[in-house]
Amino acid sequence: MNGAQALIRTLVDGGVDVCFGNPGTSEMHFVAALDTVPEMRGVLCLFEGVATGAADGYGRMTGRPAGVLLHLGPGLANGLANLHNARRAATPMVPVVGDHAGYHKQYDSPLDSDIDALAGTVSRWMRRSETSADVARDAAEAIAAARTAPGGIATLILPADVSWSEGAAPAAPQPAGGPRPVPEDAVAGVAALLTSGEPCAVLVGGAATREAGLRAAGRVARAAGARLFCETFPARLERGAGLPPVERLPRAGQQVAARLAGVRHLVCVGARPPVEFFAYPDRPSSLVPEGCAVHVLAEGADDVVGALDRLADLVAPGVEPDLQPLQRPELPTGPLTPDAVGAALGALLPEGAVVVDEGVTSTRQMPVPTAGAPRHDWLTLTGGAIGQGLPVATGAAVAAPGRRVVCLEGDGSAMYTISALWTQAREQLDVTTVVFSNRSYRILEGELRNVGAEASGPRSRDLLELSRPDLDFVSLAAGMGVPGSRATTAEEFVEQFRRAVTEPGPHVIDAVLTVP
Repeated sequence: MNGAQALIRTLVDGGVDVCFGNPGTSEMHFVAALDTVPEMRGVLCLFEGVATGAADGYGRMTGRPAGVLLHLGPGLANGLANLHNARRAATPMVPVVGDHAGYHKQYDSPLDSDIDALAGTVSRWMRRSETSADVARDAAEAIAAARTAPGGIATLILPADVSWSEGAAPAAPQPAGGPRPVPEDAVAGVAALLTSGEPCAVLVGGAATREAGLRAAGRVARAAGARLFCETFPARLERGAGLPPVERLPRAGQQVAARLAGVRHLVCVGARPPVEFFAYPDRPSSLVPEGCAVHVLAEGADDVVGALDRLADLVAPGVEPDLQPLQRPELPTGPLTPDAVGAALGALLPEGAVVVDEGVTSTRQMPVPTAGAPRHDWLTLTGGAIGQGLPVATGAAVAAPGRRVVCLEGDGSAMYTISALWTQAREQLDVTTVVFSNRSYRILEGELRNVGAEASGPRSRDLLELSRPDLDFVSLAAGMGVPGSRATTAEEFVEQFRRAVTEPGPHVIDAVLTVP
């Protein structure tokens, strides 16, 4: 058995049975070995950023790592933006990055690079396998590292000669590390301040944005009279009818300040204190109000849900959380605005849907009209590096067959990883993509004002507007085998979205927005 065969068998035995990839010459023995381990599902992506983003979506939905096969340092570099997002989401993932054969490295061939340095920027664990006898053990350790709480990226660098050399054997799975327990005195201290009578808020993130954590946090908030917030960009937020409602903190700093005004104690549970996305002239970087104390009950690697349960038992014995009732808005009519799209989503979102949100400016108000829709998941742009939406939707659909994935995508960010549509068509994934066509990088227009700059002339405007020519997402989708339609009114969008979420396979709706 060669190194590649032992590696793939070890991955499958360790629960890694999907690999998103864009291979090259150095990875050909890994590709050939797929025929010897049929339990491994290989999913071809036409760009490495699609492969890494798809593995992110898969890991968020399953809690298990997917493999990612990347070609040398340049392939890894092409996937780094979505590896950055996955790192911020604490997504379990095992990238396998091919490298030149060890004896070839001395010649500094054109594709040679410092893979270790690149991988180190996003990896919580990293190793270069030196021999075929090492690779299976290294793979087992990578899986365990990726699954150790709260989850993360464990990168295995696979030289070509290690891959093709014989003498390897599979390795048994290794146990992953569980979450750290939160000390009793920490829980008791937070309980004391929540019952002190001073204005408090609870900010949840990480594992606390799933049902168990939200129910415990909802009990605490109701009993203590505290406000309950969710971090701005949760990796996966479970929401909808029958679950405790939680308000996501907005992205804009002034709006965060308004939400937290008057709060004297901010309790962070699996979330970091809020900060500005960027530095702005004459504005503080921290968004914690002056005079508000921050108390960290549990960090990402801690037993976040367990700490919340114990806190609820102290603060709210016998108290049940408030639950979101089923409440759908009326179907919209008239101009196609972001608010109209939000109302249509709230009215038509199918039960069990997975919403992947990279609509940026167009989806800021979406949580309100969709709050009372049937239960669903909401996945967000955790690291801020755009080009995430279409790939994450692809991976989420592979992870959750039978559930409709709805990808809310900006027109500018869609172009970063548009080739994900081809993978969706090839795999026949149930993904409905809504592209918000406002013909501009609209978020940057607001950022100009925030930093005190102006762009009123043709040269500066050309770097913000998506025109000359206009992007045609119906044609782009058709070219990759995905049926598409264009909506210019609310009525057209309702008809197209209703059809798209009930038909199998991928669909694209080019939502041409009415822009004031």
